Amino acid sequence: MGYRRRTIDDALDGLFPHLAAIAIEGAKGVGKTATAAQRVTTVLDLSRGPLQETIAADPDQITAESPPVLIDEWQLVAPVWDAVKRAVDRDSAGAQFLLAGSASADPKARLHSGAGRIVSLPMRPLSMAERGLATPTVSLAELLTGSRPAIGGSSSLTLSNYTDEILASGFPGIRDLPELARETQLDSHLARIVQRDLPEAGVMVRKPRALTAWLAAYGAATATTTTYTSILDAATADEEVKASRATLDAYREHLTRLFILDPVPAWTPAFNPLKRLTKSDKHHLVDPALAAHLVGVGKRGLLHGDGQRVNGATGTWLGALFESLAAQSVRVYADAARAQVGHLRTEEDHREIDLIVEGRDRSVVAIEIKLAATITAKDVRHLNWLDDTLGDRLADKVIVTTGERAYRRPDGVAVIPLALLGP
Repeated sequence: MGYRRRTIDDALDGLFPHLAAIAIEGAKGVGKTATAAQRVTTVLDLSRGPLQETIAADPDQITAESPPVLIDEWQLVAPVWDAVKRAVDRDSAGAQFLLAGSASADPKARLHSGAGRIVSLPMRPLSMAERGLATPTVSLAELLTGSRPAIGGSSSLTLSNYTDEILASGFPGIRDLPELARETQLDSHLARIVQRDLPEAGVMVRKPRALTAWLAAYGAATATTTTYTSILDAATADEEVKASRATLDAYREHLTRLFILDPVPAWTPAFNPLKRLTKSDKHHLVDPALAAHLVGVGKRGLLHGDGQRVNGATGTWLGALFESLAAQSVRVYADAARAQVGHLRTEEDHREIDLIVEGRDRSVVAIEIKLAATITAKDVRHLNWLDDTLGDRLADKVIVTTGERAYRRPDGVAVIPLALLGP
């Protein structure tokens, strides 16, 4: 199969001709290498032992290669980061280096942050728009303008189709496999995180089963703000000798650096009348397929309402996974619009909005995510409250659904099937 263009390609089209070095960062398997390889003359794959050793001995030899140069898995030879910085200091002409990394840069292993020399772009698994199942009719970037555009279009995708997409994964190398092979690959992916990726990042995993249990508990907390204490309790409920909180906190930090955990931070708005907002992240793994696989509920069970959630969270497990799928896609589109994504919850839990997309001009698109195909007045009450509270700063208010038709309600809320929302 030929290369399928990704949302990040638009950013690379605009930036790489003018910037000397760009780091594409994301979890293993999201497609960083395939995307970067479209734009380079030379590929240096540092996951290859012999090349890794020679580059480690002399990182500055990267400048002897014909540009543009892709340095793949650069974090395995951390001094490469500073070698690129030195090269850019000498020559800042565009299109010299692309760095693909499946771990964020460890400040302890480099001399320079990269600021002003190396621009970082995040890359996540395939969004719904990138999966090619439908042609989006609504642009998140246009919603952020505040023009309240007309909303229309229809999608043939049903709840069953969205469930398939949750389980199929957004990892390009996994999603098109037959079910048994896909399940085996997801098993292998999770095992590699524990057995290889964390040790490569310098983390000694003394109790692999305890870490896997913690990951499963974290997955069961998808789309909640459950405390880490509750997640730890769920992970160790049957253990007489529990892993320490400090140990699991260290694992959590490194799993975030490896882009396996991808929580949505609490929105902390400036210059607005909102008060007493919670500061807890909303939990998400990088791909909802990982959460579904860890919890072990298949399509039939999901559609029948099966799946235990951590700490008595309300709503169905399928609803939590659909929210995670939608959040993953919205964050891809927000990155393309150079916008930030958070979530809103008041301390008393009286008000909650699943996603807040904030543009560079502080305009806001508020998004609720509903598994239902039809929307009632109860579903939009928090969106309309925020509209009354923020006034003109609220560019648009949206409910993402599993329905077939996109439209705008009389109260101004845009109702958009997930498959019809795009960058």
